[in-house]
Amino acid sequence: MTDHPKDPFDELMRRALHDEADRIEPADALPEIRARAHAQGRPALRPWLLTAGVTAIGTAAAIGAFTVFTGSDNSANDGDAVAGSGTTTTASGAPASGGTQSPVQSQVPTRATQPPTAIPKATTAGPTDRPAPEQFVRTAVVPVYWLGPQIGAKSKTSARLYRTWSKVSGRPAEEAVRIMTTKRPDDPDYFSVWQGAAVNTVTRSGGVVTVDFKQLPKTTLDAQLASVAAQQLIYTVQGALKDATEPIQITEGGRAGQRLFGQIDTSTPLGRAQSADVQALVWINSPAEGEVTDGKVTVAGVANAFEATVNYQLTNLKTKETKKSFTNAREGQKFSPYAFQVVLTPGPWQIEVYLISPADGTITDTDSKSILVR
Repeated sequence: MTDHPKDPFDELMRRALHDEADRIEPADALPEIRARAHAQGRPALRPWLLTAGVTAIGTAAAIGAFTVFTGSDNSANDGDAVAGSGTTTTASGAPASGGTQSPVQSQVPTRATQPPTAIPKATTAGPTDRPAPEQFVRTAVVPVYWLGPQIGAKSKTSARLYRTWSKVSGRPAEEAVRIMTTKRPDDPDYFSVWQGAAVNTVTRSGGVVTVDFKQLPKTTLDAQLASVAAQQLIYTVQGALKDATEPIQITEGGRAGQRLFGQIDTSTPLGRAQSADVQALVWINSPAEGEVTDGKVTVAGVANAFEATVNYQLTNLKTKETKKSFTNAREGQKFSPYAFQVVLTPGPWQIEVYLISPADGTITDTDSKSILVR
């Protein structure tokens, strides 16, 4: 290698780099990260992975720390996503349009986790980290979920979720839970096992919704029905909040851990179950239960039907006149809208929409509405 005279510019750069390197003092970010994580005040759902790194390139130095929250995607909302703008029965008699939310997946019931791609930001504790109640509204239309018998199921206690709409004033999710626990649905086929419960507050903090009860229901149910009943609350609260991703922490008098319906562990938050596992596979969204209409009736709803085939039968309860046929949902093997139109003579009519098992031809799922044709 040939020797060259010292270049003044090279010498100046070497000195500058040496001086900058001497001024770099890598800080230990771990205590600050821990302090921020503890200040969040939310339930610890999974361990936090803390990493701090220091890198010096040329005259720059970077000190980094990041957090990773591990877990699986655990919520689902396919049914709501296709509910459409049809109306359905409500505990208060108020019709409303269906909402749209992103489909995600989970177990029934499951401990709440965030999708693995979500990386929460560590923030300094402040007023917004405290449990926050919902905003008070003058009027809102909220979904309320009920249980209905699952036709064709092996278990006599097997039930599925059916949705209605109610008009409320106050805090939407809190009022929706109050209706679910104290009122009776307009449709006599629907029911709730939450009777006797008394809701206190619905608050949000750190990505978790806490539903606190003055008193939880004392009924003991079998495991399958208890799981669907827990989802009845989760679907109702998340629907009213218009957010299917935030898990639900159930407490009684501010304390978690009660065994809900003698089966469900409430020591940790519960996530939304896959709609195909808990939701009725066929709904009638319109007409509403007890609706008075003219003779040209459009029946609309949503169904998860084999080969998209949706069967129906309409019966005049006075004359016994019957109309029976089938229609097709937009898509098969997934929750999808359907609709059909019939012309009915005056009188009380019973509308039944149902699915038939491709295996043995038996009716597997059904929904019905009673209307009056003038």
